[in-house]
Amino acid sequence: MEHMTDAFTASPRDWWEAARPHTWPNAFAPVIAGTGAAAFAGGAHLGRGVLALLVAWALIIGVNYANDYSDGIRGTDDDRTGPTRLTASRLARPEHVKAAAFGAFAVAALCGVVLSYEAGALWLVAVGAACIAAAWFYTGGTTPYGYSGFGEAAVFVFFGLVAVLGTEYTQSGAVSVVGALCAVAVGAISASVNLANNIRDIPTDAVAGKRTLAVRLGDAPSRTLFTLLTLVPFAASVLLAFAFLPTLLGVAALPLAVASILRVRRGGRGPALIPVLGLNGKAMLIWSLVTALTLAWGALVAGRPF
Repeated sequence: MEHMTDAFTASPRDWWEAARPHTWPNAFAPVIAGTGAAAFAGGAHLGRGVLALLVAWALIIGVNYANDYSDGIRGTDDDRTGPTRLTASRLARPEHVKAAAFGAFAVAALCGVVLSYEAGALWLVAVGAACIAAAWFYTGGTTPYGYSGFGEAAVFVFFGLVAVLGTEYTQSGAVSVVGALCAVAVGAISASVNLANNIRDIPTDAVAGKRTLAVRLGDAPSRTLFTLLTLVPFAASVLLAFAFLPTLLGVAALPLAVASILRVRRGGRGPALIPVLGLNGKAMLIWSLVTALTLAWGALVAGRPF
């Protein structure tokens, strides 16, 4: 069990760890990939890309603090392996952690409204509101959907489909098959990061009544699903190669993905699974960077300057 104290003496480092920087690639990768798709269509826009990045970054920090707060007050984080939990460890007052979550959501909302206005698509404000609601109700509210096994699906939709295609649309004014492939790729490996976290926590989540997808499927099937989700970006690279062959260079991230798969397939448990989150996060980020750069290269080759 994590160290318990009544002093509420969280340090800046504790707040930093509770924001879970190892999950931030889940926010950066979709924006990078979506910008690459927009560039391939000849419509990349740096300013809107930065705004999209701020939206995604603030959103993932918000959801991490929201999870810290909601799981902490429910007691489901009282005995678990992983980064610092401010609420469960009584390092910070629950209301302060909740305020940090909503402060991050406010930043995401503000940047989202500006981005929607700049893109001439104010209807995207409603999509942003849905993203914030999904972030909160993952573990918040009376019936959190993350406790019912829908966490990975939500990550796939919001940090994959919505984030990638939303980024592409706000820059190029349209979505494309290339963008859709990028969205599925990033959404799948992003969901794998969430799944790895839940595989690690199967014993404690089952006892706490947290019916995550990993708890519902069981240990072995969850590890198989993790493998499949992790490999999706590399299958997407093969398909993207039909649009521009150098996108195959995305397989440069495969060694990191294989390393995480081997750790999971060999039965790693508890703390042994913590590095998997970082490995897949790095694989996702490298895949997105390489794919975006090659897509931009493809636009130049095709005479579509961005």
